[in-house]
Amino acid sequence: MGTTAATSTHAFTDPSPPPFYSPLGYIDSNRFRLDKNKAAATHPPGHPAELGELTTFVLPETVTGSAEDVHLGRELVKTWRRDGILQIAFPKDLEVLNYEIRESKRFFALDYAEKAKCVDDQNFAGYIASGEELTDGIADYSEIFTVLKDLPESDHRVKEKWPCHGPVPWPSSVYRDAMTRYMDYQNTTGEKLLKLTSLGLGLQDPETLNRLTRDGWHHMRVLRFPAAHATNGKGKAGRGIGSHTDYGLLVIASQDDVGGLFIRKPRAGERYANWKESSAGKYEDDKHWTYVPPMDNVFTVFPGDMMQYLTNSYLPSTPHKVGLNTRERFAFAYFHEPNFNAYIEPLAEFGGSGEPIHYGTHFTNMFMRNYPERITAERIRKENRLEKLAELKARAN
Repeated sequence: MGTTAATSTHAFTDPSPPPFYSPLGYIDSNRFRLDKNKAAATHPPGHPAELGELTTFVLPETVTGSAEDVHLGRELVKTWRRDGILQIAFPKDLEVLNYEIRESKRFFALDYAEKAKCVDDQNFAGYIASGEELTDGIADYSEIFTVLKDLPESDHRVKEKWPCHGPVPWPSSVYRDAMTRYMDYQNTTGEKLLKLTSLGLGLQDPETLNRLTRDGWHHMRVLRFPAAHATNGKGKAGRGIGSHTDYGLLVIASQDDVGGLFIRKPRAGERYANWKESSAGKYEDDKHWTYVPPMDNVFTVFPGDMMQYLTNSYLPSTPHKVGLNTRERFAFAYFHEPNFNAYIEPLAEFGGSGEPIHYGTHFTNMFMRNYPERITAERIRKENRLEKLAELKARAN
C-alpha cells in the first residue's frame, strides 16, 4: 500500500502541512497537504467549528511487530488521544471507493417503494429512510443502507434464531458485490490497525485485540444526506445526524467531496460512557467542534465505545455529528467489530476491572433502541429472541 522510496522512518512535523507519518519512508506529503481555502469552502453553513488538519498515516503491507511497527502504533495511539481522529492514506489508483460511491448513488436514486423493499425481519440490515433514525429523540436526515453479516437461512445461527442474524436484503447482486469488496478491503485495514494499536498500547500479547475480531461482527452504513434545502422536514434544520459516540470498537469512514463530518476532540472534564448512559445529543450545540474536511485518498479512523471500555478510557470514544451542506453528500462508515459472542472487559494493562460486556447483547440493545418499530425488532420481541442472548452469554462466559 503506498509507494516505498526508502527504508528508514520519517516523521513530518512541519506545522504548515498536516503532519504526515509513513513507516515506509518518504512518500510525497504534498498528496496530503490541506488546501485551507478549498476546505473552508466545503464547511456546512450554520455549524461553527475549527478547521481540522488531521495527521495522516500510511500503513505497512504487513504488521510484523518490528520496531517500526511499534513506533507507528505509538504514534496512532498518541494521535487518537490528542485529536480523537486520524487519517489513513490509500493508493491514488484505488478504485474500490469510487465504484462503491457510484453504485450507492444508483441505489439511493431508486423510487422509495423499491428501496423500502430492502428490509429483513431477522437482520437489521437494509434500507433506512430519511427521518426513520433518531438521535436524542430528534429525527436524523440520513438515508441509509446498512450492511451486516450476510448469513444464509442454512447457517446454524440463523436456524437457532440468534438475534440480528440472517440474510442481507440486497437490492441487486451488483450492489452486493460492490459493498462486499469494499468491506473486505476495510477488514484488512482494520486488522492492521488493531495489531498496531496493541503494539502502541504496549499490550503484553499483541494479538489481544485481533483475537476479539475473529469472525468479527463487522458491518457498514452507507449514508446519503440531502442538501440542507431539500429535506423532508422531519428533523432539525441543518442537522444531518445528531452528536453521538459509536457503540463498537473501531470506525473507518470515508466521504465524498461535499463535507459534513464534525468530531469533538478529547476535552478535560468531558466524560462519555455510552454503554451505560446514552451519549446522544451531548454538547451538540457547543462551539468546541472540529470540522473534518474532505480529502482525496484517505480514510478517517476513530475509536468507538468498546475500545474506550477495553482501555479504561485511555482511548476514549470520539463524539461526532453531521451537518447538512448545500449539496447532497455520500459517506461510508465501516465498523470493525468483535465477534458477536465476544466478551469485552478492561485490559489488565489498564486496570482490568469492570463488568464484562457481551458484545452481541450490547449491539442488539443498541439497534433495538434505535429501531424499535422495525420489522426486525418486532420479530425479535414476538419470538422472544432476546432470551437467546442470555444463553449465548452463559455459553461464552
